[in-house]
Amino acid sequence: MQVSIADKLAQERRARLAAERLLEQKKVELFAANQKLALHARSLSDQIVEQRHGLERARAQAESLAGENHRVRGDLELANSAVQIAQRRLWEALETIRDGFAVFDANLRLVAANRSYLGFFDGQVAVTAGVSYDAVLKIIAEHGMFDLDGRDPLDWHHEMVARIRRAKIEPQVLRLTGGRYLRLIDRWGDDGDLVCLVQDITKTMAREAELDEARARAEAANRAKSAFLANMSHEIRTPMNGVVGMADLLCETELTEDQRLYTETIKSSGEALLKIINEVLDYSKIEADRLRLYPEVFDLERCLHEIMVLLGPSAKDKGLKLLVDYDMFLPTRFLADPGRMRQVMTNLIGNAVKFTPAGHVLARVVGIDRGDGHFDLHVTVEDTGIGIAPEHIEHVFGEFNQVESESNRKFEGTGLGLAISRQLVELMGGTVWVDSELGHGSCFGFKVTLEVAEPRDAVPGPTPPMTLKAALVIDDLMVNRVILERQLQTFGLAVTLCRSGAEALAALAALDAGARFDVVLTDHQMPDMDGLQLVLRMREMGQEAPVLLLTSNPDEAAQSALRGALAGVLEKPVLRSELFRNLQQISQPVVAVPVSAEAVPELRQMRVLAAEDNRTNQLVFRKMVKDYDIDLQFADNGREAVAMWQDLRPDLVFMDISMPEMDGREATRQIRDREQLHGLPRTPIVALTAHAMEGDAVSILAAGIDHYLTKPLKKTAIAEHIRSHCPGTARPAVPVAEPA
Repeated sequence: MQVSIADKLAQERRARLAAERLLEQKKVELFAANQKLALHARSLSDQIVEQRHGLERARAQAESLAGENHRVRGDLELANSAVQIAQRRLWEALETIRDGFAVFDANLRLVAANRSYLGFFDGQVAVTAGVSYDAVLKIIAEHGMFDLDGRDPLDWHHEMVARIRRAKIEPQVLRLTGGRYLRLIDRWGDDGDLVCLVQDITKTMAREAELDEARARAEAANRAKSAFLANMSHEIRTPMNGVVGMADLLCETELTEDQRLYTETIKSSGEALLKIINEVLDYSKIEADRLRLYPEVFDLERCLHEIMVLLGPSAKDKGLKLLVDYDMFLPTRFLADPGRMRQVMTNLIGNAVKFTPAGHVLARVVGIDRGDGHFDLHVTVEDTGIGIAPEHIEHVFGEFNQVESESNRKFEGTGLGLAISRQLVELMGGTVWVDSELGHGSCFGFKVTLEVAEPRDAVPGPTPPMTLKAALVIDDLMVNRVILERQLQTFGLAVTLCRSGAEALAALAALDAGARFDVVLTDHQMPDMDGLQLVLRMREMGQEAPVLLLTSNPDEAAQSALRGALAGVLEKPVLRSELFRNLQQISQPVVAVPVSAEAVPELRQMRVLAAEDNRTNQLVFRKMVKDYDIDLQFADNGREAVAMWQDLRPDLVFMDISMPEMDGREATRQIRDREQLHGLPRTPIVALTAHAMEGDAVSILAAGIDHYLTKPLKKTAIAEHIRSHCPGTARPAVPVAEPA
């Protein structure tokens, strides 16, 4: 079958189209392959570039490491050199010091030691590195290099080994046989090494020996000074007892005004001299740190009032008012050294009186209950005196200091009082302060913590109820009125205060019908109208209220014709207990119960023996007790006192301490021995001594003496001991009017 040309052309055209399509497909595939090849080529190019950069970095790092290695090698060489230099310098320093230095390892074998350490063994034995500590000890013990104080070398060796094995090794001092001293200081290191230091302390020991010798000489000198002060005190007080005692007795005789002036001058000058002696003695005790406190139960309020009474004459001469403000809710009995408390308060109040030309001196006592049986007491002394400038406040507490100014240059004194007072208060654990304004007075105060010596909420006994409701108080001084107001309000009374007698009369006249005052308390000395004149005017008005007169001169009030119109006379400053007792008497009058004369047995005289070798002191003592109802006998020495005690059996013995043949201490011991041997009752013995140094009281009381009095003797103190030791079988020895 023949194919036509047209068919052939169609076939060729179809073949050409298929070929063209295949060609187009291949072109597409080729283009895709070229793209992949281009991407792969680019990737290979990037890898080649990156590898080239990595190779460059590796080459650079290799070069850097090579340089760092070189630098490290150089630094290491420098460090090794520095270590060698430091080690060489350290050992050069260790070789330079005089102290021995050594190091032992954990097995106690010598690692290194300086020449000073090895030098201790020079000439004895060679000690080298590697030797054990135990071997070193054996060498020391065997060669007798140290003084073993008689101990066996083997025992000493064991003691030293035991010492070095402790966790904390105590230093030890050894003495070389040549006289040198070495101190061993050993310590365990953190790595187990033992570090040893050996110090030559020969010079130090020599200095300590010199110091000990100097200390012994100083103590001997101090004892000599104390003995000198004690002897001087005795030598001065013995004749002063005669001077002051006789002057005191002479003042009680009939004298002219000039004679009384001379006598009182002798007495006051003697007492001033004794005060100076006491201050010097106290200061010497404080300086030597030998001042001691002897606490006992004492009444703080009574002590304060007694000081006020003692200073009353001095204040009266200057027209000063002495006032006491004692907290009504505060206990009065505390445990403390009464003598030292009295000394501090006397000094502060005495200074206030001394430096106050006009106005008043107020002693105030307040306290805070600590809740443990103790009170924080604040004692202040306020005055209206010359005052102190701010720059001189601390100066007044210095030794031998007084503030020198035109206003006080006229005042005499040692300048020790405040210094001693501050030391005493600090010894009690307290503090002292002062507030003052020049020309406007001062306020000195101190704070101490004392133990209460009375039961809490104690009631002294059954007391009748207080029936008084209203009181009228008349005093020209506001501070005194306020104190009385506080006291009376505590007793449950409503109080009306008046400044003068005229104001009081006006208050009485203004009373409503049926109203009245249950009690009137009036000051004695007041301007315009005194207390006694006020009582007279009250009675003329028909006012019958009981009146209590408060006075600084009870003798003058007692001699007044108006004494019978008074319910009572209270001496200022008024004791709280005295005021309460007088108010109780007014509230519930006490009816006296007559006692049959037949019921009173016949009593004998009290027997008193006084041992005193000084004739002047015997005369002074005899004159002081001449008005007392006693049988008085004298012994001239201790031996005679013992013999007379055995014969007389006295009720009381006054025993001088310093006497010939036998002193008072030995005489007392013999009396106590005889009492114990024969079962006799104890005889009260009161020592009379002119010694006033620390330790005297202890030695006196240790001998068996009950009490002691320091010369010059005071009549009131003698009377108090006679009164308190008078037995019930004897008549009252001291007159009732005699002040205690």
